[in-house]
Amino acid sequence: MIVRIFGDGQYRVADDVRGEFNELDRAASDAVDANEEARFHAAFAALIDAIHAKGERLADDELMPSDLMLPPSDLSLEEARSEFTGEGLIPD
Repeated sequence: MIVRIFGDGQYRVADDVRGEFNELDRAASDAVDANEEARFHAAFAALIDAIHAKGERLADDELMPSDLMLPPSDLSLEEARSEFTGEGLIPD
């Protein structure tokens, strides 16, 4: 699957890591629901770090349709409230 992180680029990651990404996404979403800024930033940073670690960054000139699109890593808790709705950013 192709994951786009706005302001960071696109990453090709294996489909079998979706479950791990979902767990990290849920943790970030739960932190937003609880209005816990530090916990949100830690969980969202862990999600971005996991994509960096498990993915292969595509070249800037290699544009692919994205399966997942994530906000930039510097997303504020206020901005996250509008992004992390329902089940989070990553559909199960």
